[in-house]
Amino acid sequence: MTTILIVDDDIHILQLVNIHLSEAGYQVFQAKDGTEALGVLNREACDLAVVDVMMPFMDGYTLTREIRQKYDIPVILLTAKNQIEDKEEGFKSGTDDYLVKPFEPKELKFRIEALLRRYDKQSDASIIRLGRTTINKKNYEVQIGDRTILLPLKEFELLAFLASHPTQVFSRDHLIEVIWGLDYEGDERTVDVHVKRLRGRFSKLTNDFQIKTVRGVGYSLEANRR
Repeated sequence: MTTILIVDDDIHILQLVNIHLSEAGYQVFQAKDGTEALGVLNREACDLAVVDVMMPFMDGYTLTREIRQKYDIPVILLTAKNQIEDKEEGFKSGTDDYLVKPFEPKELKFRIEALLRRYDKQSDASIIRLGRTTINKKNYEVQIGDRTILLPLKEFELLAFLASHPTQVFSRDHLIEVIWGLDYEGDERTVDVHVKRLRGRFSKLTNDFQIKTVRGVGYSLEANRR
């Protein structure tokens, strides 16, 4: 189910948007300020954020910049202002769209649908998401919530390959061929060692996935559904 985070200090806006988006089939998380919103994003895998500009503690522009630094999700800013300067500030902070209050809930829903389609088309095979865990094959980073983990190259390549084919079982020989190459002179125990290291690194950090041993065959990665 697609999850939407709504951030607004106006409880009536939160309730109104929650009703309409829930009826449209979305799972909705709510936050009354930027700090609370970052806490939700750290716990839950959200697909899009709708952020009010004028909020206590952390305004929408600052929150949008924080989201941009840590999460690859679209952001829609809500504001009571319609000045070009405010729109400029919003887009500089990294927002994908801008909606002026008061707005029709249907228009917000249309804009959410358009952004989700755009992000889906732009989704890159180099980005693998497993719950709150993101594996980025471009910069060789694994991110769990707001924590970034840098792995040794072969460990990363093994994790990324298994995560790219969830539930599919691969023999040790096949993994050696894909990750280490045909001319590798070591034995299949190398795979066992790397899997053990990956399990040791991630077992206490996340339950988003598990690398399972398939006796007599090899290994597979299983993503845990929430």
